[in-house]
This record gives sequence, structure tokens and C-alpha cells, in this order.
Amino acid sequence: MTSGSPRFDRVIWIVLDSVGIGELPDAKDYGDVGRDTLGHIARSRPLRIPNLQRLGISNIAPLESVTPAEHPAASYGKGATKSPGKDTTTGHWEMAGVWLDQAFPVYPNGFPKYIISEFERQIGRRTLGNKPASGTEIIKELGLEHVTTGFPIVYTSGDSVFQVAAHEDVIPIEELYRMCEIARKILDGPNRVGRVIARPFAGPPSNFQRTERRHDYAVEPPKPMLLDVLAERGTPVFGVGKIHDIYNGRGVDDYVATKNNSDGMSKLTEAIAQRPKGLVFANLVDFDMLYGHRKDVEGFARSLEEFDEQLGPFLELLAPSDLLIITADHGCDPDPVNPTTDHSREYVPILAFSPRSAYGRKLGTRSTLADMGQTVAENFGGEIPHGTSFLELLSR
Repeated sequence: MTSGSPRFDRVIWIVLDSVGIGELPDAKDYGDVGRDTLGHIARSRPLRIPNLQRLGISNIAPLESVTPAEHPAASYGKGATKSPGKDTTTGHWEMAGVWLDQAFPVYPNGFPKYIISEFERQIGRRTLGNKPASGTEIIKELGLEHVTTGFPIVYTSGDSVFQVAAHEDVIPIEELYRMCEIARKILDGPNRVGRVIARPFAGPPSNFQRTERRHDYAVEPPKPMLLDVLAERGTPVFGVGKIHDIYNGRGVDDYVATKNNSDGMSKLTEAIAQRPKGLVFANLVDFDMLYGHRKDVEGFARSLEEFDEQLGPFLELLAPSDLLIITADHGCDPDPVNPTTDHSREYVPILAFSPRSAYGRKLGTRSTLADMGQTVAENFGGEIPHGTSFLELLSR
């Protein structure tokens, strides 16, 4: 544990949702042998990511058409998920020092009939859907029937989530929130999903659009986790994207929602202009939500290139006392050879960059994602239950 002033005044931590970098040793237990999100995307066509390349992304694992940097600007390595599961909550909680004994439940065939029946009984309406689906696609498929009948749309994904979509003119937003609160109480015990999510949308049938009044009802993380530790030490935490929801708001002083990855990077740019100290913690979800689950390899590749393009000027804004960590929470390999649209049990990349360092160091293979959280905790003078800090390597 450090004492006195932090070695880095500010840590900016960016999670590229679903950008895994190769199967974990236990991938066979999850049906994920051979899955490699970044590797398969790089093999699909030449990938132009010069800023990630300079930081050392292809020094972590070989990526076709992305030459390893001779002297990586960032310290580089990869992290394994120790907890069972391969979803957003599991990955983010482990980063914060929480190890799960069992995975959050997922529902590749939809929710059991008794769950849906009880939900329908308590909300006083029938439901539509009850299957895994892309949020935008299921609104296209069932939106008109929903508007006609008034029945909310229930669906899930590769994450442990129970999502309820409703048109704001058909089911008022407060009623949708009430329905989700009912679902949150029902979904406990063996069906204790990571999140219940209200997914409001609006517009005419020819142009349904999800609105920004999404609301997540998450499971409360066990204590103590990283954001609790930082709060106790008076370290400010600013969440960008769904960070606030994943941790149920605990330890997050302030936060902002985002529309997409580009908006997320814009919000990050605003944040570092206004918040000189503490942790700025962001999740960029497009890789997962728009491309991984939809098996859109080209879309995923373009999204990586667009992030990299915005990363270049962002790096120029960092101060010598800043530490930037870029990682992921799991994989979601869109390779069409594998028919599943589920997340994949993969290592995640770890890039840790500070302008004060002339070059990075090899971090190796970290046995838990909590190593990143322990590094952040130690930097600000704290400690979390699990993980081994690599702060000393970054400070040499």
C-alpha cells in the first residue's frame, strides 16, 4: 500500500466492452474453444489501429496485419477472469476486487415459464418476446405488436440481464420503471440476474428509436470493492457510460450516460478537462451491443478503428501525472464460423500508459482482473480483497 500522495494524480480507466484477446484455459467448459475476438477481427481484413499498435496491443498477442511495436509506449499484458462466467457484471466486479463463487445465470432459451407467468401476474399484462435478442432488432420485430396490444417486450442477451422494452406513449416511463422493480424482486435466488434493464423507445413504427431514459436495476456488489475503498479515502470517482449502473451507483460521485462509443470518448475528453484528480472510469459498449452479438465482423473492425482515431488526440491531452488503463471485460467473438452470438470466455488486453514513462514494460499474464483494481487502489493508498498490484512496474 502506498502512503502519502498518489503516484498518479488521476487514473483514466477505459473498458472496451467485449474486446477479448484469446480463449482462456477453461474455454472448453463454456463451449468457447478457439474463440478470439481481436484475433479473428484482425484476420478478417487489414486493421488500421496505429495508436493501439504504438501502445502495444499486438505485443500482447499476435494480430495479423498489426505489427508489434519495437518499444511499446504502454506497459502491456493480458488478464484472466478468475470468477465463473463471461458477462459484463462478472468482469467489472472482478476488476474491482470481487470474486464470484458462481456465475450469474444466463438464459439462452429465454426465461422459465414460471418467471414470466409471475411477472405477468404482478404487472397485470401479458408479455411479448422472452428470448435472447438485439435490443434494436427485437423492437423492429415486435414493436408494432407491442403498440397494438400494450404488452411489454421481454428479452435477454449474452449477459445476465432481464430487459423490458416499451414505447413511452404506450407504457409511461414511470410504469415501465415500476415493472422493472417488480422483475428485480422476482429475479432472486437461482434466478438472480446481474441486471434488470428498462429499455424505453419512441417514434412511429417505421422509425422506432430507443430513448435515453434507460434505467438499470443491478444487484448490489459485495463489500468492500474498489469504489468503496476509494470513497473511504475521499478519492473522487466519475463514471462514463454504464459504470454507474454496473456498481449500482456505489462509490460513484458523479456520472454521465453515453449514446455510443464516439460520445463516450467526447465525454471522457470533457471529463479530463474538468476533473484533475481521482478515477475516471468508462465503459464503451458499441463493440458488444452493436457488433459482437450481431456477428458483424466488419462493423466491429470499423468500430475499433474509429476508437483508435479518437484515441490519438485523447493521448495528447494526458498529463505526466496521469495513468491510462485500457482493457476489456470479456470477449464476444463475432467470427461467423462459430454460430453462437453469446459472449466468449477470453483473456482481456491490458495496456497501461503514462506520458511520464519513455516506454512500457511487460506485465505478463495476470491471473485475475482484480490486479488492475489493486493497482488503482494502491495508487490512491488503499487495498481491495483480491489481486496483485503492478503499480511498482509502472513507476520504475
